[in-house]
Amino acid sequence: MYIHLGGEKIIRAAELVAIFDISIEQSSKLSKQFVAGARKRKDVETIGEEEPKSIVVTHKKIYYSPISSSTLKKRAHHFAANG
Repeated sequence: MYIHLGGEKIIRAAELVAIFDISIEQSSKLSKQFVAGARKRKDVETIGEEEPKSIVVTHKKIYYSPISSSTLKKRAHHFAANG
């Protein structure tokens, strides 16, 4: 199964590790360090031109998605329940 993250970006549901609201980046020092490390490895991708609303962590990459974390979580849960 696949999850649409916004724009033209789709990932396999099996690759998904976590989905966070974008606010975690401001409120958590650990998340800032995690994203900074991924940026150094060039493992961060911003989807589309809109303001990011969520951070999607996969096994290989971090995505900034313009879709809210609650919507993405519903999509992921739907696939987990039906997959």
